Amino acid sequence: QVQLVESGGGLVQAGGSLKLSCAASGSLYSIYAMGWYRQAPGKPRELVAKITSGGNTNYADSVKGRFTISSNNAKNTVYLQMNSLKPEDTAVYYCNANGIDDSARGYNYWGQGTQVTVSS
Repeated sequence: QVQLVESGGGLVQAGGSLKLSCAASGSLYSIYAMGWYRQAPGKPRELVAKITSGGNTNYADSVKGRFTISSNNAKNTVYLQMNSLKPEDTAVYYCNANGIDDSARGYNYWGQGTQVTVSS
């Protein structure tokens, strides 16, 4: 089993910053990628940013230039630095990890989610 523990959400004014962290533990064996997704009320879950074990990143167009994803592979931790936050960034943010376990079975795990609220 794999556990993803998120932290860093909260309430911030528009233009402010927050940093999310997600630590993965358990039967990870080999992580291919970790990322952040978000889901606002009444909307589907969407990719915010993703980083591979090799350091390749991709971002949703709506957050490019404002958000930065990074990772510490030794600690199996991924971060999301969010700057210039907008009210439309308000959502529950979910950490995701995918890879293979020591039996070569693929996995795709989600964290419990952390609320980010941006006030105008």
